[in-house]
Amino acid sequence: MKRAILSNLLPLALLFLGAAFILLPFVWMLSLAFKPGDEIFSTTIRLLPSTIEWNNFAFALTETDIPLFLWNGLVMVTGILFFQILFAVPCAYALAQRQFAGRNLLFGLVVAALLVPFHVTAIPIFLGFARIGILNTMWALIVPFVQTAFGIFLFRQFFAQLPADLFDAARVDGLSETAIVWRIAFPLALPAATAFAIFSVTAHWNDLFWPLIATTDPNLATPPRGILYFRDQESGDNVGPLMAAAVIVTAPLVIAFLLAQRKFIQGIAAGGLKG
Repeated sequence: MKRAILSNLLPLALLFLGAAFILLPFVWMLSLAFKPGDEIFSTTIRLLPSTIEWNNFAFALTETDIPLFLWNGLVMVTGILFFQILFAVPCAYALAQRQFAGRNLLFGLVVAALLVPFHVTAIPIFLGFARIGILNTMWALIVPFVQTAFGIFLFRQFFAQLPADLFDAARVDGLSETAIVWRIAFPLALPAATAFAIFSVTAHWNDLFWPLIATTDPNLATPPRGILYFRDQESGDNVGPLMAAAVIVTAPLVIAFLLAQRKFIQGIAAGGLKG
């Protein structure tokens, strides 16, 4: 009995330590965001502030362009997600439910594309965008990510579990393949779509590499790049407002994940059941 209890406690303890290690920077960020300036640079380490300094958040929201950075981030991730689903879902359906020559080879290439980091293709994309003149626009932030090998792979894994008889019945009823994809297959794949949306939004909301290369206009700055402008132009040694801005940028992702975590887990679990 004791051995069973110990065998259960050890994994829980390791998980707790790992979670504490990962969350510590976020907890410290929250602590600094609510502290007055004299406590931030105190020689003693205190997690909880003696008084809550709401002016840090007021400064970040009113004296900087954080609202504009949040709006740019929302437009960018929404546009990317829309086009990714628009292209990934039909491709995944074809790979899972249609028979055609070279299907397995094509799926193998999709899997191989998962191994290619975006940084490898960034310079060719940058040079191409410079030629056609769309650098320093919102399209420059969206277009490179409209194709997604991971999205095709995830949806294909989900669609492969659905019975072919379901789609055959839809064809007998006169539905076109396009109607089958968007009226039958996609609604059934909402858990997978939720999981993919969380991955996509989180990755592109937090991305600093490509916005730093593709844009120079402060009015197009996304949240991570906006924090750099905030640090350079407004904050200096004023760490409280800087941490408050970081909390404001991080909060939408945390809230979205908490609201969608059940669908996220369902989508990840369903996507890995069948090869």
